[in-house]
Amino acid sequence: MAFDGVTIAGIVKELNETVLGGRIYKIAQPESDELLLTIKINGGQRRLFISAGASLPLIYLTETNKPSPLTAPGFCMLLRKHIQNGRITRISQPGLERIVRIEIEHLNELGDLCIKNIIVEIMGKHSNIIFTDDKDMIIDSIKHISGMVSSVREVLPGRSYFIPETQKKLNPLDTDKEQFMQSIRSGSQPLYKVLYGSYTGFSPVFAQELCYRAGLDGDYPASALSQEGVEKLSHVFSSAVTHIRSGNFTPNIAYEHGSPAEFSVLPLTMYNQGNRQDCNSVSAMLEQYYAQKNALTRIRQKSADLRRIVQTALERNVKKYDLQLRQIKDTEKRDKYRIYGELLNTYGYQAAQGDKSITVRNYYTDEDISIPLDPTLPPLENAKKYFEKYNKMKRTYEALSKLTLEVKEEIEHLESIGTALDIAAGEEDLVQIREELVESGYIRRKGSDKKVKITSRPFHYISSDGYHMYVGKNNYQNDELTFRFAAGNDWWFHAKSFPGSHVIVKAGKEELPDRTFEEAAKLAAYYSKARNQDKVEIDYTEKKNVKKPNGGKPGFVVYYTNYSMVMDSDISGLVLVKE
Repeated sequence: MAFDGVTIAGIVKELNETVLGGRIYKIAQPESDELLLTIKINGGQRRLFISAGASLPLIYLTETNKPSPLTAPGFCMLLRKHIQNGRITRISQPGLERIVRIEIEHLNELGDLCIKNIIVEIMGKHSNIIFTDDKDMIIDSIKHISGMVSSVREVLPGRSYFIPETQKKLNPLDTDKEQFMQSIRSGSQPLYKVLYGSYTGFSPVFAQELCYRAGLDGDYPASALSQEGVEKLSHVFSSAVTHIRSGNFTPNIAYEHGSPAEFSVLPLTMYNQGNRQDCNSVSAMLEQYYAQKNALTRIRQKSADLRRIVQTALERNVKKYDLQLRQIKDTEKRDKYRIYGELLNTYGYQAAQGDKSITVRNYYTDEDISIPLDPTLPPLENAKKYFEKYNKMKRTYEALSKLTLEVKEEIEHLESIGTALDIAAGEEDLVQIREELVESGYIRRKGSDKKVKITSRPFHYISSDGYHMYVGKNNYQNDELTFRFAAGNDWWFHAKSFPGSHVIVKAGKEELPDRTFEEAAKLAAYYSKARNQDKVEIDYTEKKNVKKPNGGKPGFVVYYTNYSMVMDSDISGLVLVKE
């Protein structure tokens, strides 16, 4: 989700309600492109975090303190000199630009009252934090932008500050109905692109949301939109602008498959209510969204080495399996050589010396068949040669049949480990997966290494009817749940034909309600390789029907008595127990 002008409007309203009138107590610069302002207000203090990072520009209130370098950077020292103990007198946003302007009143060295500004520009890789005087002359900035870098605007001490107009966009807060309808009709691109391309502060996601509210396809060409469609969109646009003007915001995060997908200060109705979470404030929304995103990113980074090991082994085994299948296919003609040998033993006397082939009656099919011959060999020697080919191919087939089964099992095992890496929610989960790779021979255990302590535990959910449901995060946990934790009359669920988690529902001696069966099936669908499919077929049976095959790899089971249902993977309504 882009940190768009609508979100900026929400954060500006929140800052006006919380820190306006507060005094800047501390100024820190944790990173080269970050500021952390501690602001004293009546009854306590608040921390304002500002980042001009190219990949993640942000501004929000936080309770988290970040460690600072022992020696403060020059920009931080400059701010301390000018505005330490200064009072915040105004917080504003020009139009619906992605800019926050913080006006600070302070006393200079002579005791005179002065005004300074911290201007935060949230503009992707062009983001910046600019410090200006009361005449908007730049005193300094956290990033210096010279004319060599930008031909549009220099951001250097002594230059005048202005907002660059790189795109001729309309301010939605000043747009009337006639202007809006004209801007839509004049566009030839998809409708949502015309919206965010025409108006300041609109992101692609917000534009898609407006189209959805109007019941329109955002990818539909704007120029082909009917008058009725334009009227509907105009009404939705006007309603959204009214909410922005009045500061009527509802911070919310939308989730897809349990992961944060988008955020907005207006409800994202294009996501189901069950996939949206309302937040208490815009700052809480931003901090939660990016914390969860960062947690997922960290897990992906931490698991990169394991993923590479699994992927390399998987590719090697898939190539081996494909080669073995081709070799097996080559042995399919073995019976033909056996029949050639038998027919030559029966009719070989009919062949003359030097014949290159013989046509005889195939008593298996009652049809004539032509058998190629080596003219330098007598018929019985040709028969012996065909029997040798047959026996060689038969031995190859028998050996390959066993090998392909082993390689196929290894592929399934590696795919299950890959799925476990996708499911992993914390570093402790990766420890157990790594241990499985060590014990499977894919990672060498060093002589000095001790067997690691396992702290990862299965997911624990409570069904809507109060039943305890447990989900294995990896193959070891799947075995533990199924064969050591579950009782015989507990219920077992698993995605059919896909690697994934074993789900156990503790039934006691009760009969489970239908809703609990459905919710357990949703968990099995979500925690499987098929989680992105609309529907997943789930097998389920009582645990007593699930067996571990002799020599079976971790997590692998067999069962012959089961039921099946087709279920989606939406688990947004299920309660995860924090343990």
